[in-house]
Amino acid sequence: MLARIKEQWFKNPTADLLAGTVVALALIPEAIAFSIIAGVDPAVGLYASFCIAVITSFTGGRPAMISAATGAMALVVVSLVADHGLEYLLAATVLTGIIQLAFSALKLARYIKFVPAAVMSGFVNSLAILIFMAQLPQLIDVTPVTYVMVAVGLAIIYLLPRLTKAVPSPLVAIVLLTAVSMYTGLDVNTVGDMGALPSGLPFFSLPSVPVNLHTLEVILPYSFALAIVGLIESLLTARIVDDMTETGSNKHFVARGQGIANIVTGFFGGMAGCAMIGQSMINVSSGGRGRLSTLWAGCLLLGLIVGLGDLVAAIPMPALVAVMIMVSISTFDWGSLKRLVIMPRSEAIVLLVTVAVVVYTHDLSKGVFAGVLLSAVFFARVVGKMVDVEQSVEEDQRVFTVSGQLFFVSVDAFVDNIDAKFPEEEAIIDLTHSHIWDGTAVQAVDKVVFRLRDNGKIVRLRGMNRASETLIDRMGHHDKPGARQSNGH
Repeated sequence: MLARIKEQWFKNPTADLLAGTVVALALIPEAIAFSIIAGVDPAVGLYASFCIAVITSFTGGRPAMISAATGAMALVVVSLVADHGLEYLLAATVLTGIIQLAFSALKLARYIKFVPAAVMSGFVNSLAILIFMAQLPQLIDVTPVTYVMVAVGLAIIYLLPRLTKAVPSPLVAIVLLTAVSMYTGLDVNTVGDMGALPSGLPFFSLPSVPVNLHTLEVILPYSFALAIVGLIESLLTARIVDDMTETGSNKHFVARGQGIANIVTGFFGGMAGCAMIGQSMINVSSGGRGRLSTLWAGCLLLGLIVGLGDLVAAIPMPALVAVMIMVSISTFDWGSLKRLVIMPRSEAIVLLVTVAVVVYTHDLSKGVFAGVLLSAVFFARVVGKMVDVEQSVEEDQRVFTVSGQLFFVSVDAFVDNIDAKFPEEEAIIDLTHSHIWDGTAVQAVDKVVFRLRDNGKIVRLRGMNRASETLIDRMGHHDKPGARQSNGH
């Protein structure tokens, strides 16, 4: 137990603290921006980012993964805030956490393994594009010095590691550009221009909403959507951090940690949140590997906005834009561009559709859903073509040997390949090398049996495995009392 705590918390505290510092600075403008998207005060997003980061550092299933208020979650609640106000948002946040805890208890996180690699690449690439697009408002209609500061920031970020890696280069870029901006009074946008920073600590308070079925009817659709979006983003981000750090994580604990964090956040004036791939990338690329980096990021965030609000407000946005551009560049799966040429066409289409849906809707969950659905369609189409029916004669019996999976996509190939006109009086449908998956396949078997019987044949099924036989017994009609028989019966 002590070895595990040391491994996850204190293996490299210096790197974790420095990485957490970069994350905290980058979280501030994003949390404010997400609050603006949701239509609430900046404090709501900042308090949420503090609470979620701190709580998931203890309860989450993935060390070094950063969770906080996110844009995808903010987009879900825009109409809820507009129609019902902040208190209903807080109640929805609590219910979101409860739903996520239920998902964790039911072990539903295991199904993340069904997300194909093409969808993962599309998810990562679309997120990189969204991160870059989110910086564009800070690069439009601004003074020329803004572009100079962004360029200098990127130069520091990429060139400093060639000299030393003792301090994360993004942190150096932010500190130096802030010092230059404050000393020279350059005409650039600052964090303070994004919105007023809160001056007090978050405090416990029950959401001021009526406790009745009407409130539940209002918030349940939003909470369910928030829970799904948050879990998809968190679980996919956990997989990406797993790959980056070459370590594993408990996906059920990831879901549980997000649920606990959202429940607590709702009682402390924050909006629902989830894992952030951009901030997680900043943390890992800056050297963060343990839970200490996540805890420090949350604590420092609150300390900065409450204790050093004036200094934080003076941080120039070009410095943070440079950091986020670096994140978008490092997040993008550049190898996928080469793979597009050589990968199967279906996988290429899935990747491109995932990216297109996410970029169009600005909703990562919709893109992932579209990609998974399309992958399933392509898979079903391929498997559906792998049904083979061979004919042979055994002791004056016509035998149809079926190989492959029988389900709604493949049944046409099965039905079309069984000809009812042959001289033998008895027909055997051999399903030893096949499996019946659904009601459509059962209906197809019924159709073939009845067609053979209508042509005067005696029909017998053989070789079914237990699952297929159970499905035939439960849903089939050809062997039920009153079913039409062949002329030979």
